[in-house]
Amino acid sequence: MSESLVLTEATYYILLALYSPQHGYGIMQQVEELSRGRVRLAAGTLYGALNSMTEKQWIVQLPVEDGSRKKNYQLTEHGMQVLMNEIERLRELVQNGDAVLGGEQHDKVKELVQDIDLGRK
Repeated sequence: MSESLVLTEATYYILLALYSPQHGYGIMQQVEELSRGRVRLAAGTLYGALNSMTEKQWIVQLPVEDGSRKKNYQLTEHGMQVLMNEIERLRELVQNGDAVLGGEQHDKVKELVQDIDLGRK
């Protein structure tokens, strides 16, 4: 990985949403949808993040169309690399978890979760 960054969940989902150019409200909707409602961005939070990402050159604001107030944003190549690095980092976390919890240990965790779900613990 070229940059050792750990993205917040909100930043990760904003970058992911900007794989295709979008305006602010569209980003807010897609982030909520992708996160299954776990991440809900307020306008101030979103626009603060967009400004920060623009300064870091992870995204660019596209030219505004005549008569429109909508600002559209798009992921840059640098932003795509940041996103891909984060996906690689997250995959490594999952692989390590699977490696440690695999086999017998994994079965114990599954049994414990089932017991909790059934109210036995």
